[in-house]
Amino acid sequence: MTITTTTSSTSANPGVSGMALYVPAPRVSLDQWCGWTGAAPDKVRAVVGRSFRMCSPAENVYTMAAAAALRLIDAYDVDPRRIGMLALGTESSTDNAAGAVIVKGMLDRALQARGRPSIARSCEVPELKHACLGGIYALKGALRYAACDAGDRLAIVIAADVAEYARGSSGEQTQGAGAVAMLVERDPALFSVDLARTGSAAAYRGADFRKPVARHFMPEYEAGTGRLHDFPVFNGKYSTLCYIDEIIAAIDDHRARAGAGSGDLFAEVDAVLMHRPYHYLPIQAMAHVLVWSMGRDPASAERFDALCREAGVDPAIARAQIGAPVSLFDAVEAGGPDVEPFREAQAVARHFGRGPELQRFVAARMSLGSERVKALGNLYTGSLPAWLAAAFVDARERGVPFAGRRLLAVGYGSGDAAEAWPLEVRPGWAEAAAKIGFDAALEGAVDLDRATYEALHDGAPLPQELPAPWGFSIADVGRRYAPQWQDVGIEVYRFAG
Repeated sequence: MTITTTTSSTSANPGVSGMALYVPAPRVSLDQWCGWTGAAPDKVRAVVGRSFRMCSPAENVYTMAAAAALRLIDAYDVDPRRIGMLALGTESSTDNAAGAVIVKGMLDRALQARGRPSIARSCEVPELKHACLGGIYALKGALRYAACDAGDRLAIVIAADVAEYARGSSGEQTQGAGAVAMLVERDPALFSVDLARTGSAAAYRGADFRKPVARHFMPEYEAGTGRLHDFPVFNGKYSTLCYIDEIIAAIDDHRARAGAGSGDLFAEVDAVLMHRPYHYLPIQAMAHVLVWSMGRDPASAERFDALCREAGVDPAIARAQIGAPVSLFDAVEAGGPDVEPFREAQAVARHFGRGPELQRFVAARMSLGSERVKALGNLYTGSLPAWLAAAFVDARERGVPFAGRRLLAVGYGSGDAAEAWPLEVRPGWAEAAAKIGFDAALEGAVDLDRATYEALHDGAPLPQELPAPWGFSIADVGRRYAPQWQDVGIEVYRFAG
């Protein structure tokens, strides 16, 4: 990675002091998956990644969240009594009433078993949901807490999810499971966030990517599984367009709040990290972001026009599409699912994406941690935090002079909403990054053969024995539904560690 910008400011902004990761042991190699399904391995490697993880039958989003949080507490020697907020961002909840307090209960019992104090009784326990943006929204709430009323207390934010798709669907290779825990405080050690310059965007998108409860009671929904599953209702081509459009809007808002002009969008940014449901999507989106920036910048008019002509597109049409506000939901309602309101502008972006300029941008500003996260699969809310953690580990390993560097973190959640945040790397980042333990968290993987994968996916008896999860597991599920006492469907958790 090439670093071109040097800064030496001291930030008074809140931020993150530490990170920790948990992923389940069951792993599916995408090379092997291609052999089972007939998919092209070279294409899947280039577009998606190398592998993904799956929860064992004794795991869910809460066990993973608790495991990641416990690793964070251990690695950074956190005094549980100082934790004033424990926030969970997820779209994989199995309880529509309780949320982060379930994780607190598990952690309290684990800490007690170790002879340590419990988390403070005064701790706030919010759970936030907005598809893949829930973890970033939870982090933003914790940053505001740290900036406003935390005092000397800390916050822990966990972004945890189970990404699962029906076998045979176009999303099957983009599955995954895991959790990333983040330690938030007023004077951070890893990176700070300038809340005053964060950009936001939100627009309702209809049938983009949804998980309506009603689908579980409808015959049209996939029923060929013997377990509780959460396959989304999604439309891949439309969802990609929504992703691109919304992150452009969030970056625009960030630029406006920062008082930036219409010049080179990333002249002062050393690295860009984005929500990544699969490897290629952030790269594809960045081609659009950069082309949109050129199309709006008067100083880049000649360059933009030449690019359009290379792509066989009339520059006036592409520029009009880039500059005109469009409601994608309205366009789809009016024109159907194949509508393409940015057809010509997207053709220019695709052409730009195949050229050397984007390749140089990706190598210089999107390479840190990128190879590491190819092994994770899709973590939904945890995807961007996992890439951030991997980037810091990678920067330390490479000896990158990272202190004071400015990063742009772009989160996204279907349906749709996006956030674009300016981050600044703190002077003590290397010591904090050394405790993340990213590679250690990936150890102990158990590669699944086809029969075991399909059985685990479908809830059938397993032909291959799987190891017990690290830290926390589901010991039982309540069955009582009497007037005097009810616990039907409520999980009982066990700590072993």
